Amino acid sequence: MFVTTPSPTVAAATDEPVVELRDAAFGYGERPVLTHVDLTVHRGEVVAVVGPNGSGKSTLMKGLLGLNTLSSGTVRLFGEPLHEQGDRARMGYVPQRHTLSASVRATAEEIVASGRLPRLGWFGRLRATDRQIVARSLELVGLSDRAATEVSTLSGGQQRRVLIARALAGQPEVLVMDEPTAGVDVASQHVLADVLARLAARDVTMVIVTHEVGALERLLTRIVVVDAGRVRFDGTPAQYAAARSDVHHDHDSHHHDHELDPGHGHPWSPVGSAPFEGVAPRRSRRA
Repeated sequence: MFVTTPSPTVAAATDEPVVELRDAAFGYGERPVLTHVDLTVHRGEVVAVVGPNGSGKSTLMKGLLGLNTLSSGTVRLFGEPLHEQGDRARMGYVPQRHTLSASVRATAEEIVASGRLPRLGWFGRLRATDRQIVARSLELVGLSDRAATEVSTLSGGQQRRVLIARALAGQPEVLVMDEPTAGVDVASQHVLADVLARLAARDVTMVIVTHEVGALERLLTRIVVVDAGRVRFDGTPAQYAAARSDVHHDHDSHHHDHELDPGHGHPWSPVGSAPFEGVAPRRSRRA
């Protein structure tokens, strides 16, 4: 496991799917945005979800987290229907944030410690074990020496790593990340890719929403292409490279599907949801 003390809910690695979608349709209210989705993610896989602007990538990510409407089909997480999930912290979420708000007066350690909230006891106080997990999470993203630094003074790439560490502190079994390398320079993208490669080497299951695989390609086991509200491709990086020109076109920019979201809230927030504004190639286990 990627933290000091594994969560009591974490099971031994198996070939059973941790995410399973069958003919799923997601949207907002009565309006479906993404339809007929079949997707299976097994423990230890690193899956990139790519596609053009407004294609439904973010809608799919929110569907996995239960943040939009499942209008048809089924979603099973860890073998159970989505609506029956009692421990939401098993799905960790790293949101896209170009920067954390400059108005937040908090250190990197304090923000990462907020990821422990779902795991705290009745009194809500950090115990020695919690502090060890926070320290270990910062170490895994290469920010141990920045623990006491105010996040507003960190670079964009460092702030992105703080958000990853915060999600790790909750000891999730699956990390869902939204554009972890977007909005940072090329050097920072490669540093972030190295961080994710360390997690992949520990068999951390990841679903990464991105508009371009770029620096992440070396650690991926599968690439899923979403376009026009449908899954158009699902295969290994080698298969993707061979079929790329047939499954989607290159795009120069990225935005979320927020314009499709009427802004309705949700009764729960996954681990790592933002309370603040602001390496060898791997072989696919399913090839």
